[in-house]
Amino acid sequence: MLKNIYSKIFEVVEGCAALSVDDARAILDLDQLDTFELLAVAYKFRKQHFGKSVTLHILNNVQNGLCPEDCRYCAQSASSSAPIEEYPMKSDDEILAEAAQAYAAGAGRYCMVFSGTGPSDERIEHLTRLIREIKRRHTIEVCVSPGVINAVQARQLKDAGLDRLNHNLNTSEQYYRYICTSHTHADRLRTLEAAHSVGLAVCSGVIVGMGETFEDVYGMAKSLRDLGAESIPVNFLIPIPGIALKEAKGLTPEYCLRILCLFRFLNPKAEIRMAAGREMHLRELEPFGLLAANSLFLQGYLNAQGSSNAKTIQMIKDMGFSIKSDVPIDKLLEQADAPCTSHALKGIKELRPYKISGV
Repeated sequence: MLKNIYSKIFEVVEGCAALSVDDARAILDLDQLDTFELLAVAYKFRKQHFGKSVTLHILNNVQNGLCPEDCRYCAQSASSSAPIEEYPMKSDDEILAEAAQAYAAGAGRYCMVFSGTGPSDERIEHLTRLIREIKRRHTIEVCVSPGVINAVQARQLKDAGLDRLNHNLNTSEQYYRYICTSHTHADRLRTLEAAHSVGLAVCSGVIVGMGETFEDVYGMAKSLRDLGAESIPVNFLIPIPGIALKEAKGLTPEYCLRILCLFRFLNPKAEIRMAAGREMHLRELEPFGLLAANSLFLQGYLNAQGSSNAKTIQMIKDMGFSIKSDVPIDKLLEQADAPCTSHALKGIKELRPYKISGV
């Protein structure tokens, strides 16, 4: 009987149809289906569309803090008391140096992220110059997360050579009012639609663990399917001290894997990124996330640190995957700051922890 359920999921996705909310509930319910059977189905679509390659992204937090929005999950928001380092936009030299570092570290995409509601026309002009220069220097894709923009601004960025525009939906339309009141879900959708209207690919992610329901998780995945998002970062809430959301709710390693599967099933051709919080919430099951996801961040996230480059790259290699980069994976490992691994022999304290002195 269970085999029929997995076959049904495969057939629905293979036929380019959307799974129903009842299907999603079964996929996310730990008591109904087997996590590893679901991963096996997800891997068929991941392999079909992306082979065994992994794309690495590096975020540049170009401007930190100083944000008027009240997003409850964010360390940079007006509602946060997190002790972050605030600064205005970095200098061009700093941004270009970090682009070079991202390329050398094996990133296939360099992502510039800005805090705030949205850019002025002057900042858009500034960004176009930076994008052109980065593309001139490196064979790397460029993504920008500028906040709310219109179609005219999107066209300027597209003409400068921008590959993708990021603007996260974060949660479902129904749940949005519980995580932010200074703008709406519709505001975010309009920015993504403006980007698509001029031919820009869009990256739009979600955050789970904020108290949302099964139906909300399904709603996020379905909205991004309807939008045709080319890239979907799946973030797992990191409860940074000082943000309004004090804890991540309902996240277990198996549940996180099932969420990645659901996003793959509803968006089989999209780049699914196992994003912020993967280390914290997937724990020892993190490598299995690559059976559904085909993308990762290196060097942490906006304000939270992540795994070392060496650990992330080694995980990819150990799983038998390759990295989409001009630099070979073994070379990337040599360049990474590998954590020290001790192979020293155990001493008497480790061998006989309960030995009584003199016995």
